Amino acid sequence: MLIESFANKSVIYLIVFVISLVLFFWSRHQPFPLISKRLAYISFGYLSLLLLSDTAPRPMEIDTILLTLFLFSGLGLWLGMYHLLKTRRDVIVAPMFGFLFCLSITGLIVLLWGQLDQLEHWVGFLTLGALYSGQTWLVFRGLLIGRLPLAWSQAGYIALSRGQLFGPHGAINCFERAWDAEEEHLNPMSYFALEQIHRSLGNTNDSQKWSDLLELSGGIHAIDDHWVKAIESSIENITIDLR
Repeated sequence: MLIESFANKSVIYLIVFVISLVLFFWSRHQPFPLISKRLAYISFGYLSLLLLSDTAPRPMEIDTILLTLFLFSGLGLWLGMYHLLKTRRDVIVAPMFGFLFCLSITGLIVLLWGQLDQLEHWVGFLTLGALYSGQTWLVFRGLLIGRLPLAWSQAGYIALSRGQLFGPHGAINCFERAWDAEEEHLNPMSYFALEQIHRSLGNTNDSQKWSDLLELSGGIHAIDDHWVKAIESSIENITIDLR
């Protein structure tokens, strides 16, 4: 049966492997790729330990594997929720570890199902319903409507301070993605940074384009002075290095 497959070792190993691959390959699309990439490496390490345990004289039982998965995915889910709602730097860790968390709880309930009475069956059923409702919310909140304008702006400033202007995680690409219709205060900050970067590079047309957008968004007066000084200082240091 489909439900019984949740308590099958091979299915668990396959799902952990797929989740690890997703974290690894999708990390490049995040403003701070190291968050999900490191967790992908940790997940691969966890999977390796599970596979290694199967070669031991006394392999781990399925209930022990599900308990370790429950703890591992719970920690990953907590970290993912922290970055999804608090730092707002990553939107894929929470839903991916949410899948593993649901898998572990479902597998444990399947193993215990025959030992439960009718009331406990209803409690288990309602628990699974609540879990998968929460997981559905995580998928929509993270993967479908997840917004990272603030994180892209932060990543852009970090890249700029390091002198990294080009590439997928260069300052230009990050600032171009750091806009949001609901957080309009971030838009002029990004426009100003892009205008200053292209001006320092001698790209007159691009500089004028972002300057026009900046004026439409309220001009330099809509930006905090600390941001203006930080961007100008970083660009000045890059200019000095180029010289």
